[in-house]
Amino acid sequence: MFVRIVKLTFKKENIASFEQIFEDSKKLIRNVEGCTFLELLQDKDHPNIFFTYSYWQTEENLDNYRNSELFKNIWGQTKALFAERAEAWSVDKKVTLN
Repeated sequence: MFVRIVKLTFKKENIASFEQIFEDSKKLIRNVEGCTFLELLQDKDHPNIFFTYSYWQTEENLDNYRNSELFKNIWGQTKALFAERAEAWSVDKKVTLN
């Protein structure tokens, strides 16, 4: 399992549109094979910056999602709202404290 973190920076006037896209698609994304967790975070100091945080069982699962019509549709809508290019990281969890 690994964690995928994506930083998304939107034009302020597009925040509500993005939030609606995420609301409409979050369950579909979370139910993709291999996705075991999905979260949306918003920067407190810069409210036009969001992060998606998701857990994936394998790289193949993430690649299958990224090559799917679902992703292409969501990403196409989302990308049009950006103020800056998105950044993404795939990371391994090292330590978790509850």
